[in-house]
Amino acid sequence: MQSSANLRGAIFMCLAMAGFTVNDALVKSVTGVMNPGQIMLVRGVMTSVLVLLLARHFGAFRSLRLLLDPIIALRIVAEVVAAITYISALGEMPLANASAILQALPLAVTLGAALFLAEPVGWRRWLAILVGFIGVLIVLRPGPDGFSAASVAVAASVVAAAIRDLCTRRISPEVPSLFISATTAVIITLTGAVLVVPLGGWQPMSMTSVLHLAAASLVLLIGYQYIVLAMRLGEIALVAPLRYTSLIWSIGIGMLVFSEKPDIWTMTGVGIIISSGLYALARENKRRAVTAR
Repeated sequence: MQSSANLRGAIFMCLAMAGFTVNDALVKSVTGVMNPGQIMLVRGVMTSVLVLLLARHFGAFRSLRLLLDPIIALRIVAEVVAAITYISALGEMPLANASAILQALPLAVTLGAALFLAEPVGWRRWLAILVGFIGVLIVLRPGPDGFSAASVAVAASVVAAAIRDLCTRRISPEVPSLFISATTAVIITLTGAVLVVPLGGWQPMSMTSVLHLAAASLVLLIGYQYIVLAMRLGEIALVAPLRYTSLIWSIGIGMLVFSEKPDIWTMTGVGIIISSGLYALARENKRRAVTAR
């Protein structure tokens, strides 16, 4: 039943957001001692080893010719762009602010799903997502000078991630999720290797930095796998708003680890964003209950 698939998709989305946010915090902790290319390379090697072992165990390997499929190729390119831009921004702004900008993603994904995938989106869910976007603006409170370079980088990451998620929806169900995760991890690693020198060269790493990136690779793997499962199982308009749960993690980690102190405006915006996401989920459940009668 689609309702069961939507429930599983929602759970997977929440797990993915927890994994991605913890990864963000671990990556942010090393941005002062190495450039984004080195981070992508070191973390990517560890992630690739883990996901390749899982793919082998579950028999998820397929012909590399699948990478020539335009949808799969575009998804991987979008994932690479999203990783580069977001990692670059993390070292320049608070974790909660970066996460807040990223919450514009459900609006972009829902718009794309309605325009290109013909998924039904009722006006109440549109309104809920738009209200969530207003919450993002409250968090950011852009002034007359406009957004910072880091904010622009996160916005670019939002566009790339929306393309990634829409492509994920179009990939054939016969292509294993682990194959998608494995190829994505390997290509991001190779991209990091290419970028190390242009972005400043290799820097010596302490054991603490290595351990942080090792842990980041593990939770990133969780995020990779569950985001694919979420976008393939549930309707995009339903699961996308649950990205807002990452704000709970980002604010908590920012306060505890990086001594970031969100003000009343930030907390108000976050409350609006989370409430709108929960309302969208409630409206979907109510709509399905009425349809099933």
